[in-house]
Order: sequence, then C-alpha cells, then structure tokens
Amino acid sequence: MKLLASLVLCALSLLGSGCAGVRVQPPLPLPAVFSDASFAPPASPVGPQQLFVISPAMRAYIDSPEFTALIRKLGPERGLVEALYTKGELKLEYDASVTRNAAETFDARMGNCLSLVLMTSAFAKHLGLEVQYQDVMIDETWTRNAGLYFASTHVNLSMGKRRTVQPRGVPPDERMLTIDFLPPADSARFNAHTIEERMIEAMYMNNRAAEALADMHLDQAYWWARAAVVHLPTFSTPYNTLGVIYQRHGDHPLAERAFKAALTLEPESTISMHNLVPVLAKLGKTQESQALAARLAKLEPTPPYHWFHQAMKALAEARYDQARELLHKEVRRAPFNHEFHFWLAIAHWRLGEGTAARDELALALDNSTTHAATERYSAKLAYLRSQIGNRQRAY
Repeated sequence: MKLLASLVLCALSLLGSGCAGVRVQPPLPLPAVFSDASFAPPASPVGPQQLFVISPAMRAYIDSPEFTALIRKLGPERGLVEALYTKGELKLEYDASVTRNAAETFDARMGNCLSLVLMTSAFAKHLGLEVQYQDVMIDETWTRNAGLYFASTHVNLSMGKRRTVQPRGVPPDERMLTIDFLPPADSARFNAHTIEERMIEAMYMNNRAAEALADMHLDQAYWWARAAVVHLPTFSTPYNTLGVIYQRHGDHPLAERAFKAALTLEPESTISMHNLVPVLAKLGKTQESQALAARLAKLEPTPPYHWFHQAMKALAEARYDQARELLHKEVRRAPFNHEFHFWLAIAHWRLGEGTAARDELALALDNSTTHAATERYSAKLAYLRSQIGNRQRAY
C-alpha cells in the first residue's frame, strides 16, 4: 500500500500548494479532525514563531564590513543576493533533506527552496525591504522515503524597496527583484502566483510534519500537521498529511475524516483520493472505496512510480530489457528524479551497456537532492568508470 504525502521543496531536487488568496470555510469544525489525546505532547514548541528570527550569527554577518560594503555599493536588493548566493563567503548549497527555519539555514549553509526563501526573507525584512512570495506552477516532482511518496512543489520570493506610491506606468512586480533557486532559464518558463506569508508558514509546518512522519516520529508529526491546519484551515495539504499520520497510527476513522476534509477543499486531489481508497476498504466501506478507486483510475491511469514498480519486478526477474524500457518511460515524464536514472543505469549495466550505464549514473548524480545521495552516486560512478576502463583494457 502506497501512502502519498507532499512537501514544498524545490523542483531542483512534499504537497501541492493551494492559493492563499482563496478563502473558503474550513471543511469541518477543527476538533473533528484532531485527536490530541492519542499523541504524546510535543517536547518543544511547535509553530511559526521562529521562522524569520535573526540569530546572533546572522546579525554579525549583517554587521560585517564585507556585507555593509556590498549593500552600499549595489543597494540592499542586489547586495543581499550578491552576499548570499554568488559563491562568496557563505557558499550556500541546495539540500532537500530537511526544512529549516532562517537561522538554522544560515548555520547549516544549506537548505531546500523553502528554507532558502525563509532565510532570504529574514535578511530582506531586516534591511527594510518589502517581500513577496510566489508559488511557481511547475509539475509536481515525486520522490520516495521510508515507504512514503512525496510530491514536491516550488516557491520563490521577490523583494524590493517599500514605496507608498507606485510610480506611474510601472507595474508593481517590475520594482521587485525575484530570487529563485531554479536556474534562470528554467524558472523563466513557469508561471507563478503570489501567496501570503501565512501560506509560507503553513507550508513550513507541513514540511516538518512530513519529514517527522518519514522518520516515524508520529507524535512530532501530528503536532506539526495540527499546527499547520490551525494556522491556515483553508490549506488542504496539512489535512492530507494528518490523514497519513492517522493511517500509520492505526486510527482509520480519523484518517478517513482528514482525507475527506482535504478533498472538500481540493476535490480533484488524486493524492488524497489515493490515500482514502484503502482506508475506506479497511473500514468496510467497500462500495465507496471501489467507486473512488474507479474515479481515481480515470483521473490518473498511470500514477507516479507506475512504471518504476513494474521495472523493479522486471529487474528482480532478470528481464533487463523490459526494465530498461519501463524506466525510460519514467525518465521521460520525470527527468529530474535521480532514483529513476540510477535504476536505469543498473538496467543498462546488466545488459552490458556500460557507456549508457555511466551516462545515466552521471544524471543521477547531477539530479541528486541531498548530500547523502550525492556521495553515494559519486562513489558508484567512480567504481563504474573504473570497471569500464578495466573492460576496455582487457579488450
């Protein structure tokens, strides 16, 4: 049984983002989707309070002569970009493994796109700049972790000097400098819509819940998902996350309620539908489960990882040519998924196609989203290259 969850990470590298500008009534009274007594109280505060806090280390960086000189020379917007993202002193790196707040991202010198947005926003606010957040309309990117399937979306931000009166004939967004953690050529081809800071905060809390869930810290996951629902009751994603938490906790009636709440807000969410189907079956609601499964099959006949699982079976049965073709299908629709490239490399290698295996493994490395994956693929690529070299010498 697959459980589907969502994050807001980045396309560079978990649940689809709703629009904070749309206001509808919460689908259920809040107590109806909560079960506080079922989970141990959180060991530390849960909420958005620390997201944009400037730490002493960040303040020391702001006050440094180098930072001050950049701001004076380039202005606050471009000076901030130069200071943070041009391979200077900070050497910030993209890493999708953990969603951090602003101070944690600064200390770690790495983060996913949401973490980098939070840190950049904290610096921009400190400099007196206006900040605007965008949900970038890219296709969801799917990854796996601990038996969970995560759909990643992407956010960025714009910043500029505050103006009480807009200059005549200048559109509002032209006075803002957009910072995106996709390459410029990639980010330019996607549409985006503005979202409120409250949505960014809810996305952060949902990410924390999903990451705790992947680590099987169900109590921690529950409180983060609960906080996200309370913070923005019209955002469907945390209801789905809450449902997955209940499902893994064995609370199927509550899982049903949470998934249906998500579907009330986002009726076409195939993620929540997929999660709800087995819950309904577990509760003995066979006809409802089958009807929803039939609707889901029409909406999404080849769900994420559909061909991948067929390919894994083919690999296990030594049907390497079939595995190669199935994995090619996954790569065509998800070219940035490092796992697909890795297993395609395995299929090529089993077929004696060493050069193709090397090229796919290099793509897996290029698209890896965590330091652990990068190190693993680097080691495997070095080994593969040595094996190809040994074969060539033997010939």
